[in-house]
Amino acid sequence: MAKRSSSIELRHLRYFVAAAEYGSFRKAGDSMEIQKSAISRSIRDLEDYLGASLFQRYNGGVRLTLAGQRFLQRARIALRQIDEGAKDVAAIGRSHEGCIKVGILSSLASGFLFELLRAYDKAHPSILMELMDGSPAEHAAAVRQFQLDVAFIIGTAEWSDCQTEYLWSERIFAVLPSDHRLTAKAELGWHDLAGESFIVSDAAPGPAVHDYLVQRLAALGRHPEIHVQLVGRDDLLSMVAMGRGLTLTSEAATGAQMPGVAYRPILNEVLSFSAIWSPRNDNPACRRLLSLARSMARSGTASLNFPISTVSQFASPLRRTDPSQ
Repeated sequence: MAKRSSSIELRHLRYFVAAAEYGSFRKAGDSMEIQKSAISRSIRDLEDYLGASLFQRYNGGVRLTLAGQRFLQRARIALRQIDEGAKDVAAIGRSHEGCIKVGILSSLASGFLFELLRAYDKAHPSILMELMDGSPAEHAAAVRQFQLDVAFIIGTAEWSDCQTEYLWSERIFAVLPSDHRLTAKAELGWHDLAGESFIVSDAAPGPAVHDYLVQRLAALGRHPEIHVQLVGRDDLLSMVAMGRGLTLTSEAATGAQMPGVAYRPILNEVLSFSAIWSPRNDNPACRRLLSLARSMARSGTASLNFPISTVSQFASPLRRTDPSQ
């Protein structure tokens, strides 16, 4: 004798709804291509579990009891929600729909990351993309906790429990007031900047810029004057335009033009950028973004790529912010 179920299973609901709609166990079984006895046993198990009769049986078929009429409404709702959920999951699996959460640090004004995200959005318009600013350490923590699917960060350092892959490089630019004397030069060396005053944001990548300036100018025997400002990127550029100090930025960020501001590349200074993600993340939307990023990196789609051998980190202190390293 078959053991009766100790819980409600999906087949119980489907058989119950079919029997209610056809008014017959036999006809319900025919419609689902299963035996009448299977329908009958499942309905009996369901009634035993609920502790109430769902049908009145008679020679011509079955008729819902009052309890059966009440339960039919709930069963239909449950089946509809399950079917809709299954369709949603299937669509996500095909990457026609879904969500991807991306961590960024570099500006999206232009460059590789801008082109990557634009191409991805065009190829998968139904996938919701959420962007989050933060430092590499913050992004790595979020990736580990699946709060981010992937993050694009400065540097090529390994992060615990994360996969890291180098993708592209950008030059480093000094940001100057447009009437500054150094705008007369096409490129700047560190000796040109040694006597200047700098401003950085308190938010990422401001702390990294601060450490980078100290590291580079200390090599010239200079201790730079650096003021931390509690402002965002746009306000920081406005402060540069007002003559409050210089700052640094990546090549992609120079695509955002600001009145009163000029950009000049620093000789032989290049940033590397990598993607980090969790190897345990099975979001298909993330896999497609990584695949597209690799394809663009190989094809040289972004005009800002440099050989990895020329890359200078922005800066090494970034790699020491993760206590697990």
